[in-house]
Amino acid sequence: MTAKFWKELVKLVFFSLLIVVPFRLYIAQPFIVEGASMDPTFETGDYLIVDELTYHFKTPERGSVLIFKYPKDPKKSFIKRIIGLPGEKVSILNGQITIINTEYSEGFTLNEPYVKLNKKDSADYIVGAREYFVLGDNRLASADSRIWGPVPEANIIGRPIISFFPPAFFPGDNSNE
Repeated sequence: MTAKFWKELVKLVFFSLLIVVPFRLYIAQPFIVEGASMDPTFETGDYLIVDELTYHFKTPERGSVLIFKYPKDPKKSFIKRIIGLPGEKVSILNGQITIINTEYSEGFTLNEPYVKLNKKDSADYIVGAREYFVLGDNRLASADSRIWGPVPEANIIGRPIISFFPPAFFPGDNSNE
């Protein structure tokens, strides 16, 4: 092997690291789904790429899927769907969700076609400023904001944009107001 080969190899590695490391740290990162809380939308073993940049420029919308640091242990990352936005009241009656906010003082009922197995629970929750109320799509198998409360805005990592296994692309938010 010649000195020119080694020089080119070192340059290739250097420039690759110069591009890949900042991209991985600040723009996108991988996420592997574990557990059944998001079935059927995402299943255990799904390999996702998470967009970490978008929510630095715009606020998350209701219906969007969110990757975030678990509020009780920030070393863990979770995936759930945004149901309640900052300042709203989330009212659940026999599994049916009603959102009460300044625009809808009487409330409006969410249409959730992505929910496969609903839990017939009932409770009311107030979402604080800079917080999001999140639930799994499989309500029977989901530990979520009903148990450990809303997700602070500071815990948001990003949103899934690509699924490699199985292949899929998620072009935008899934708002359903």
